[in-house]
Amino acid sequence: MMKSSIATTIAATLALMLPIAPASAQMARPQHEQKKPPPKPKVDEKAYKSALDKIPDSKTKVDPWSNTR
Repeated sequence: MMKSSIATTIAATLALMLPIAPASAQMARPQHEQKKPPPKPKVDEKAYKSALDKIPDSKTKVDPWSNTR
């Protein structure tokens, strides 16, 4: 009789503890020092515009589906 009550108690305890483990994994963890993101390099507007001017204008339209129609 004693063994069956101990086994029942252990089984009930395990059954109650199983849902607690996943719930504790979802809890928010304390935040440590937040790292500052690295500074973004500044964009040189003149260099950007000159690079755009170097791109040649397309004279014909490209249709990648022309062979399938």
